[in-house]
Amino acid sequence: MVLEEHTSVTVSRSKLYGGDLDRLRAAQAVTVTENRDGYLLKVRSSAGVIELDRVRLVLRPKFPVEGQRLIEWLCYSHYQREPDETLRNWPIGRDGYAGLVPAALLHECRLLLRRGLRRDYVRRPRVDTTLRGRLDVEAQATRCFGTIDQLHLQTFEYEDGGWENMVCGAALTVAAQRSTDARQTRWLLDAAAQFPCPRRPMDARALLARAQYNRLNSHYRAAHAWARMLLGGGGVRDLLDPHGFGAKSLLLNLNVLWEMVVRRMAVDAAAGLGGRAARPEEGVIRTYGVLNGHPPPFRPDALLAFPPPLGEAGAARYLAVDAKYKRYAVENVGAADRHQLLTYIAGYTDPDAPLALVVHPSPDGPTRRVLRVEGPRGRLGLIEVLGLDTRAALQDAAEPLRKAITDFAGQSPSGA
Repeated sequence: MVLEEHTSVTVSRSKLYGGDLDRLRAAQAVTVTENRDGYLLKVRSSAGVIELDRVRLVLRPKFPVEGQRLIEWLCYSHYQREPDETLRNWPIGRDGYAGLVPAALLHECRLLLRRGLRRDYVRRPRVDTTLRGRLDVEAQATRCFGTIDQLHLQTFEYEDGGWENMVCGAALTVAAQRSTDARQTRWLLDAAAQFPCPRRPMDARALLARAQYNRLNSHYRAAHAWARMLLGGGGVRDLLDPHGFGAKSLLLNLNVLWEMVVRRMAVDAAAGLGGRAARPEEGVIRTYGVLNGHPPPFRPDALLAFPPPLGEAGAARYLAVDAKYKRYAVENVGAADRHQLLTYIAGYTDPDAPLALVVHPSPDGPTRRVLRVEGPRGRLGLIEVLGLDTRAALQDAAEPLRKAITDFAGQSPSGA
């Protein structure tokens, strides 16, 4: 069953029951509402696959994004190296966009095999007739009752059974179990056979939770980034906070992914112009006097800080950039988003340069328009609406955003 983001479908009760309903609700990718015809499923901002007992849901994004572009977005937003042509040309099969993550994992693990797996001293419990390693006194006393014909030992073997390789082996095994592409499954199993694997692959999540990297194992980071998404089990926020319920699912929150891509684009553009990302303690907009608790501060997806123009004195200037995974190429910017951006303008910008940027996907090419918000006392702010071409490579797609940031960085406040 194929569904697009923010669409809905009714599924009969015979196809969904207790365990499946729990999985759907835990995934947070689909809202489930019971009605007289069965269950109404409405897709949120997610793409991927949810494998249930009697139903297989393939969630498609509302914007047509090529598999090559999606992999670039994932690598770019996670500061991973660019994939080679083998991965770029990976076809989107029955698993949709979710099939790209096992392909990325396979690619990185093959690079590790080509380089040679890292070997280290691994503690192994053994029973032998000769003393080799360290005697396990507790096991010897409780299991052998003082006899010495069998020695319980703790040895340290120099092998490739370190946690770095165990994580890769577990992720490859899980990916092979979930893949519906026969060729991909075979390749994943072949690669998994060359890595050690825990008896229960999902136990590798505990290894990832304690992961520490140094110069000896930093080359495993890319493979572990993809492994973390697979072993997360299908949680809708796998990109940021891996968690899950062990279903044969993999979901990508494209709303979150778009925010991460735009955030890095904006920060990279600002860095090239002498600017930077604002620090967490800078320019925070807070709400006081609320009835319950402390609401989170207002913060755009990217807040850029620039020094005053050369030769002029003054404080840092701020530019708010907000990513919206919406159809703003063909629709008006919603009232709630306009109010949000005006709050950013009032809180962060100079009164003489009341500007904020909103960045959205544009599948038919780059777009740009400027919204001018005025009231009885004059101009309240300018909202520059930028559409980035989802068909173009990231460097080309970011050009409208770079130009807008360049124009802001080069202008003097009084001349805005």
